[in-house]
Amino acid sequence: MTAPFRSAWIIGASSGIGRALACLLAENGIRVTASARRADALDNLRDQAPAGAIIPLPLDISDPAAVTAAVRAMNDRDDIPDVVVIAAALYEQADADGLNPDLFSKMMAVNYLGAVNLLAALVPILTKRGRGHIAVVSSVAGYRGLPLAATYGPTKAALINLCESLQPQLAGRGIHLQIINPGFVETPLTDKNRFAMPCMISPEDAARRLYRGLQSRRFEVTFPKRFTWIMKAMRILPYSLYFALVRSVTGARRRGDGTQS
Repeated sequence: MTAPFRSAWIIGASSGIGRALACLLAENGIRVTASARRADALDNLRDQAPAGAIIPLPLDISDPAAVTAAVRAMNDRDDIPDVVVIAAALYEQADADGLNPDLFSKMMAVNYLGAVNLLAALVPILTKRGRGHIAVVSSVAGYRGLPLAATYGPTKAALINLCESLQPQLAGRGIHLQIINPGFVETPLTDKNRFAMPCMISPEDAARRLYRGLQSRRFEVTFPKRFTWIMKAMRILPYSLYFALVRSVTGARRRGDGTQS
């Protein structure tokens, strides 16, 4: 299938799914602008890709002014990419014993408000054009509350709700908005986990699935389906059954360690 886009902007391209997706798109002849906070990681990514295929653009998406400036500069050059993938995210585990407001604020600033900053800068421009494509990477952790995900899960739930709220209006303007909900992907984040992660896939596999999803008109792209559909089904369980299932799977564990993606 030939991709319906020739250029892409990947935010969160320094590692994990974002990096793998940037490499895959570049290999398929798509011009990629790659953003993350770490300039050195972006330079390394550029050097590993075909010459000129990846353009590094260091950016902290939690900084609204920096995001606005980056989008305006692209627009001034008439160079807004055909598709924008917002994949930047942080994760720290937290439970009832780890309710640190500073940590919650940090997670929300990057995982949720970072996407809001980009949408706020992009939507007026794409509305004037009457076309555009934005994909927001969330997680199945946003479907329902999960143990140890008190900081991470709410940010992903917020992204899902945000995109559901905006999709009807943006579709009427010719803007294709997608929400990407992966299961467990083997990344530097999941490497720190100390619990079972069913149906784990590699970043490269996740990137291939995401790439196929970007070529579709689906609102939600989720993978691997053998796991994510189980998570979907859990959303309709009554709380009594849901909490009993969670307790049986986690062993009523009260504290945790590590990091999740």
